[in-house]
Amino acid sequence: MTAELVRGQNHPLSQVRLEIRVSAGTPIVAAAALSDEAGRIHGVEGVAHPGAPTQPGLEVSRQAAADHRLAVDLDAMPETVHRVSVLLALPVGGAGPVRFGAVAAPYVAVTGLDGAEIASYTITGLDAESAVVALELYRRQGAWKVRAVGQGYAGGLAELLTDQGLPQAQQLAGSINDAVAQGLARSVQAAPPRTADGDRSRQAAAPALGPDQGGTAPQPGPIPPMSPYGGQPSGGPASGGQGQPPGYPGAAADPSAVTQPAGPTAGGGPIDYSHPRRRNAAPPPPPPTAPPAAPGQPAQPVAGDATGWSMEERLYNQVWGMFEDLARTTAAYRSAVDFAESRMDKELEQVLSDPRSRIGGQGDAAREAARARYAQLVDRAREALDRDLAQLKAEADVVEPALPPAYARWDNPVWHAYRVPMEIPMALRLGDLHLPEADRIRIPMLVRLPLERGLWIDSGRTESSEGLFTDAHALGRLAMETAVAHAARLLAVHPAGEFTVHVIDPAGSGAQPLAPLVHSGVLAGPPARGAAGVTDVLTRLTQRVDLVQMAVRGGAADSLPPGFDTSQQLLIVNDFPHGFDDRAVNQLRYLADEGPAFGVHLMMVADREESSGYGPLLDPLWRSLLRLTPVPDDHLADPWVGHAWTYEPTLVPPGSEVLQQVLAQVAAARTKYS
Repeated sequence: MTAELVRGQNHPLSQVRLEIRVSAGTPIVAAAALSDEAGRIHGVEGVAHPGAPTQPGLEVSRQAAADHRLAVDLDAMPETVHRVSVLLALPVGGAGPVRFGAVAAPYVAVTGLDGAEIASYTITGLDAESAVVALELYRRQGAWKVRAVGQGYAGGLAELLTDQGLPQAQQLAGSINDAVAQGLARSVQAAPPRTADGDRSRQAAAPALGPDQGGTAPQPGPIPPMSPYGGQPSGGPASGGQGQPPGYPGAAADPSAVTQPAGPTAGGGPIDYSHPRRRNAAPPPPPPTAPPAAPGQPAQPVAGDATGWSMEERLYNQVWGMFEDLARTTAAYRSAVDFAESRMDKELEQVLSDPRSRIGGQGDAAREAARARYAQLVDRAREALDRDLAQLKAEADVVEPALPPAYARWDNPVWHAYRVPMEIPMALRLGDLHLPEADRIRIPMLVRLPLERGLWIDSGRTESSEGLFTDAHALGRLAMETAVAHAARLLAVHPAGEFTVHVIDPAGSGAQPLAPLVHSGVLAGPPARGAAGVTDVLTRLTQRVDLVQMAVRGGAADSLPPGFDTSQQLLIVNDFPHGFDDRAVNQLRYLADEGPAFGVHLMMVADREESSGYGPLLDPLWRSLLRLTPVPDDHLADPWVGHAWTYEPTLVPPGSEVLQQVLAQVAAARTKYS
């Protein structure tokens, strides 16, 4: 039975090999500190963090994520270690929240390797704090216990580590933040919270662990439609039951809290005809378009079965629900396999440590039995995973054909009926994501519009491209074709005149891939060439950002000069850093940092190694951009569990004329609009 701790309460630990599971509604940083009896850390080597994720008996996550699993082996702890403190912090320097009071209360659980919870703690009462000591494992008279701490620090990790007695607190906090920034640069940004996710009709995934493993308690997480760690939570949102503590972010909202339009009163009072605004009311549930499933059978998937005010919004929420479901069910499978391996290792170790097992065939029989139990557990976990994957595959098969152009691949027939839209869509598809355990399922990678981060199309070699491209120029050309496909999609999903594209191609090396954009006439002007062209375009766009920034911050957004182009601007930069001096590099960094908030977006096509001559000057630039690749590469991470997902760009099929047809309609609409 799980011990639900409150601040200051402790609980004995009966196991030495543990997992500490952290769940929050937003990406957070998880670390752990090893300290002495007085609670002092004696050096940076006593802290496990994303930049140094392993220490003796301890391993933490390598990046910021909404869910974390920390592995702890108390028997492997040095004798000088008397406390293991679990530290949580909000990432700095990003667009996320800066204080814990603005997010759902983090939930921390200490579990055995079988997933069974030993103790849990919901960290409530935080406000301005940006870092917190969640709990600590400590020795007492030769035994280990866990204590709920919940001590927060408004000064972040630096203040927390200083309070722990670490002399190099400031330097270590800086290195942790740098490591997290690099991880966030490769992370897919989480979708905004869904307001009524409980309306999704998805079946709950079955637990991957078998009943002989003690079962698993439901794993709380950010806005989950279901949990792969044991099905639906048993505790209600008000009960604070096991697996779903108070403040659990996935709990259903109180129906009484939803603002509804006032109806006629008994006395014939006035009727309120005001629109139920999205901030005050949940969106309507999806229409029941599928017949109910037969008893014992999974529900038939339906495109648009998530909540939303339009089919586009419902499909967007459904895609993100599929993304989260696949991340969590894969995490459950991997956890089950890890448990099976650790159990087999322990059993084999016991066999080898017993001298009697070395006589006769007892040792061989014990080893075979351990391997058989391992295979049984893995097979059972795989059966559960395959069942969940089959349901997700069926859902993907009905969702993909129903996607609108902004969400669809270039080979989707919806593009043949393309017309220039009248409204800007919610999001844009930049590619597909998949995991090795579910290679047949492709999840659309959707990013919200307007873009919050610039894009970097990496034209350098990756591990997956080593055998595909012997010529660096071929990879560079494919990177430019990928950039053109993304730019064409951005132009296609915006109304006429609402999106403008500029191109900088200093040496003219991208002339052939850029031909569809140039010949269709959708560019704001011919691609800029040479140092003079680079200077001209960058100067005009930085001045534009300065002007809009001053107008917005001065409260005079309506006082822009007559004829000022208010459309969103995209700058494509090819072959960086060729043709760029120090001033141009600084202007690029300015556009990457300040441009998205004021309607100017950056798309870089570059090999990072080629820009190494600038030293650390460009590191903030690369970290501020979302890295995409022209070939499949497993460099992106989800915001829940942190899996390494393989990204594949959405390219125009060879021989297809769909890109030219779409750009021709965009150009015609722009001519008519102007």
